[in-house]
Amino acid sequence: MRKKICFQCYVAENDHKEIVGIASYFFVYYTWVGKSLYLDDLYVKESCRGQKIGSKLLRQIFEVAKTENCKRVRWQVSNWNKPALDFYKNVGAAIEEEYCICDFDAKGIQEFKI
Repeated sequence: MRKKICFQCYVAENDHKEIVGIASYFFVYYTWVGKSLYLDDLYVKESCRGQKIGSKLLRQIFEVAKTENCKRVRWQVSNWNKPALDFYKNVGAAIEEEYCICDFDAKGIQEFKI
């Protein structure tokens, strides 16, 4: 039986082996693009920000995307999260400001009707 992996992650630890950052991701396939990497979460503990931990985690994500021959790396960022937006702009991310994301929560999924 083949083992199914839903997501993977990298963690950053401090000198005391405490986790201070995480980057979780999974692979997706887009019809017109092909295999892509979706960065689900990039988080660095607030007290540890400014130490290049986020940059190192993001660099690792892009290494995975290169190794896996991904055609796109994608993630979402909330429009209120100015520090994250600035960080992503500084590393060269194209941020679609007018893109509308449609979501259904668990209740909406159960009640969905057309």
